[in-house]
Amino acid sequence: MFWVVDNGSSHRGKKAADRLSAAFPNAVLIHTPVHASWLNQVEVYFSVVQRKVVQPNDFTGLAQVRGRLRAFEDRYNSTAQPFQWKFTTSDLDDLLARLDRHTADHQEESSVGRAT
Repeated sequence: MFWVVDNGSSHRGKKAADRLSAAFPNAVLIHTPVHASWLNQVEVYFSVVQRKVVQPNDFTGLAQVRGRLRAFEDRYNSTAQPFQWKFTTSDLDDLLARLDRHTADHQEESSVGRAT
């Protein structure tokens, strides 16, 4: 079993992997890349669960929590569709070119400001 996590302080590094492995020998801890939260779709999913299922926290017991989570899971699985990325490699090239121009402009401004 693979357990995918971000690099939060509670589960960062080898110690966290060792703790998980000690508790669950068949589990492997996988970290998402640092500074790549846009890759972490699991985090997006749990954010939706937090907003749509868990809040308000007015449960009478664990059975009710379980039931609400199962109902959400069933509905989500029946309506979910693959995400269609709209940001293409061409868009990335354009963005990087604009950033390069912006950086160059600021470097020129800085050198002109020092010359006066």
